[in-house]
Amino acid sequence: MSFRTVVIKKQCKCSYKNGYLVVRDDETTLVHLSEVYCLVFDTTAISVTAYLLNELCKRKIPLIICDEQHNPSGEILPIYGCHNTSKRIAIQTAWKENSKEAVWTAIVREKISQQSKHLKKLNMNEFMLLEEYIDQLEFFDKSNREGHAAKVYFHALFGKDFSRDDDSYINAALNYGYGIILSTFNREIVSNGYLTQIGIRHKNEFNEFNLSCDLMEPFRIVVDRFVTKNHPFVFDEEIRFGLVDLLNEKVLFDEGQYYLSSAIGLYVKSVFAAIQTCECERIKFYDFL
Repeated sequence: MSFRTVVIKKQCKCSYKNGYLVVRDDETTLVHLSEVYCLVFDTTAISVTAYLLNELCKRKIPLIICDEQHNPSGEILPIYGCHNTSKRIAIQTAWKENSKEAVWTAIVREKISQQSKHLKKLNMNEFMLLEEYIDQLEFFDKSNREGHAAKVYFHALFGKDFSRDDDSYINAALNYGYGIILSTFNREIVSNGYLTQIGIRHKNEFNEFNLSCDLMEPFRIVVDRFVTKNHPFVFDEEIRFGLVDLLNEKVLFDEGQYYLSSAIGLYVKSVFAAIQTCECERIKFYDFL
């Protein structure tokens, strides 16, 4: 069972041998790939063999590559994640517009609901305004309640001068955490045979992960909670490791407790089932313990 998110933070050479990820620096460390859910290169001082990259793709293990500022800058995923990928892509391109729009409405409602719950737990009165936005939500969020809620939400958390475009430790941590969550969604979507490029609401021609960006929206709150809890902070190795470790946080999902990474996989399957059957009630969302 794959359960580890492996983060490599210092200069080394990574290769493959007999089912193992082999990490060589001052000493040699072996990790069996069957235990690896995701691999993160958190430094640019790593050399890697093509053999290892090929094995990661075969096993559908995403590799996240960070830049010199430790921000996720790229990802390696298999081209074909499922035995009947061609069929799944044909199904995806034939999804009905009204079904996709209904699913997006449900996703936005859940995202704003999670934001409201977070503010309420922090005793911030702005949660009541977000509850009003939920009541005002139109089909396919035509009045952009999501955008209005985000502005109120982040100003409540980090002050009215805060902007998501700022060059700050807060945004660096948020972006890093969102990148880890996005990668998990990429893996699950590809593993189910679908294309990450074809989204529901996100349709940017320069975004390779439109569908992942759609589906991950309610899960951003996991990162928000961590950043809020640890603020103020320096965006250092400890914070980055904590953000990666969020995938191992346990959440409530479908009347059971699951690691966040597992809950994401089940949620993604429920979204696909909802789109194909036009039954939004089939979407299963998570909650915190």
